[in-house]
Amino acid sequence: MITNTVRIEHSLPGRTRFYISKVIEPGQIECCLRSFPGVRSAVYTQMTGSILVYHDLAISLVKLRHFIFSFLKINNPSEWLSSVWKQLAPIVSSIAMFVANWYIQKSPASVMWKHTFHLGAMVTAVATSFNVIKDGILNLFKEKKGNANTLTAASIFASLYIGNPGSALVITILSTISELLTEYTSQQTKQYIHSVLELDTCYAWKVNGEGIEEKVLLEEIQVGDRVVVFTGEKIPADGVVIEGCGTADESSITGEYMPKELKKDDCVYAGSVLQNGHLIVIVEKVGEDTAISRIVKLLEEAQEKRAPIQNIADTLAKKMVPVSFGLALLTLLLTRNVNRAMNMLVIDFICGIKLSTATALYASIGRAAKEGAIVKGSHHIEEMSKISTIILDKTGTITEGAPVVQHVIACEGYQQEDVIRLAATAEKNSSHPIADAIVKQAIKWGIPIQIRDNNAQVETVVGKGISTFLDGKQIFVGSLRFMNELKIKVDHFLHKLEKDENVIYVAYDQTLIGIVSIFDKIRSGMHRTVHHLRKQGIDDIIMLTGDKRTVAREMARRLRLDWYHAEALPEDKATYVKYYGKRGSVMMVGDGINDAPALAHAHVGVTMGAKRTDIASEASDVIITSDNPEMLSELVGLSRKTMNIIKQNFIVTFAINGLAILFGALGIFSPIVGAAIHNAATIGVVINSARILWTGDESNESKVLCST
Repeated sequence: MITNTVRIEHSLPGRTRFYISKVIEPGQIECCLRSFPGVRSAVYTQMTGSILVYHDLAISLVKLRHFIFSFLKINNPSEWLSSVWKQLAPIVSSIAMFVANWYIQKSPASVMWKHTFHLGAMVTAVATSFNVIKDGILNLFKEKKGNANTLTAASIFASLYIGNPGSALVITILSTISELLTEYTSQQTKQYIHSVLELDTCYAWKVNGEGIEEKVLLEEIQVGDRVVVFTGEKIPADGVVIEGCGTADESSITGEYMPKELKKDDCVYAGSVLQNGHLIVIVEKVGEDTAISRIVKLLEEAQEKRAPIQNIADTLAKKMVPVSFGLALLTLLLTRNVNRAMNMLVIDFICGIKLSTATALYASIGRAAKEGAIVKGSHHIEEMSKISTIILDKTGTITEGAPVVQHVIACEGYQQEDVIRLAATAEKNSSHPIADAIVKQAIKWGIPIQIRDNNAQVETVVGKGISTFLDGKQIFVGSLRFMNELKIKVDHFLHKLEKDENVIYVAYDQTLIGIVSIFDKIRSGMHRTVHHLRKQGIDDIIMLTGDKRTVAREMARRLRLDWYHAEALPEDKATYVKYYGKRGSVMMVGDGINDAPALAHAHVGVTMGAKRTDIASEASDVIITSDNPEMLSELVGLSRKTMNIIKQNFIVTFAINGLAILFGALGIFSPIVGAAIHNAATIGVVINSARILWTGDESNESKVLCST
């Protein structure tokens, strides 16, 4: 694989920092980048391996990244060529020797030349297959049983024994190609997984003992150190603010809806982005202990967990090793023909089954990661293909988690505009999502938000509402309980409301002037998601929510869900998941801390959205990093497609190799032809698996995973 990598560390309008894994000459890369259209300046720092680029706003960062990568490849040809050559050397040398030996043996060359090239072909076959032969022999002695490499080694030595090095070379050439395809798919998958979340940063500004800021590698930061974070940078470690203030985007770590205002003594998390301000942080956690590192670790472990189908494939492959040896011995005893017995060794079911199954699962995980979904292990791919029930959390999953004004009802003598105007006047400086919804409604209706009385403060009563003054009279905005405590009469108005409707009451001068009904908007694409899941044969789609029953009922009606459970506590959600789990395989989808128990109890737990919390991400089996709900149906479709391809590969492998064994036993073709047929079939099923990763239109998000 090419070891040079380039990734975007962070980007602000007109300012992007790239990380480059290869140490290069600063002058070369800086001059080269300045020649790129739209780049104004570039500064490369060898210590951190990063280059800061100032550029036009319209520039394509993808093209710029590719430009840097191309520069690295051109300016580091020896390393690139060395990496490529190590992979291709066995194939190239085997092909060259196979062709040369075939030509010499057919030509009128002298016996000495023919003997020399024959010997050279034998040496090449052993040399290029040395690692395979070594593993096969060691496994035989250590484990007291053979594996796929044992069978390959036996077929190579048998080919050499009967004086047919060409057969051994064909085995080496084609088996190496199929293994490279599998390795390539695996490496691509790892790259896609790590590219989904750019959560890391490689340096930090450390305050040394003399109080001077110095840039150091992240690995040098220790617990107790003081680090400085500037606007636009990622916070490098978990810690506590000891000086400064600012606003941080912690949505990918804590799930906070609004950017967090930071001040002295507040906790901060590695991976959060400081949107503005300046902080000095005392480090409390570094490395593997940080919240962000736990998520990264989950990504790195994604391919290590094996699917049951993969265990079946490996078990079946192991059992086929003695079968192949047995068939070879039986054929030799019955036919007394070494070539026919050789066919039993060079044709087997092992490679096709193992490599194609592993490749399909790697490719499936990679395809999901490429589109923004982390699947923590191949066994979840298989489990998703069996899903019969999907349970959706409401807030933040079905809905956007950002409430909007549904409708406004004004009391007699007032207009809807009056209700919104007074409510927005009180709420305009609040960061609460409901306040944001009211202010946005005022802007939408073109209502000017009035200025409160001079020195008038906004008093907040936690969990109830707020109050302030306008024109010498007091505005109250809040819950029914808040109105009752203020002895504001609302009884005459309650009959106009549906029971348990989510409403905010607005009063002015101790008189109720109207209410604002708040509704959490359904995510764009959720209706299509439910429709696609129905078409995929999902029997039940259930909603869980801690919200009121009438709100839940209305939401379920709009989406045409099978059922809903309202006013559910976290432990209730877990109970419902276990209940439905007794009836079939269940996928639970959520995003918050209160969803974590339910996610852990589901057959497949999925966290979705940029606002997901880290505890929910750790409890889940799949992480969808975007807010696109259609990824749910795409993942189900991808998993089913993957399992279908694996089944196809099983059938093709047994059919082709079964016929090849039969024809080989009858002496219809030679071992070299048998080896070619077997390995070509293996390459075919591996390519069939790898197409999961390659095919699909990336521009069509709603169909990309399931396209063929």
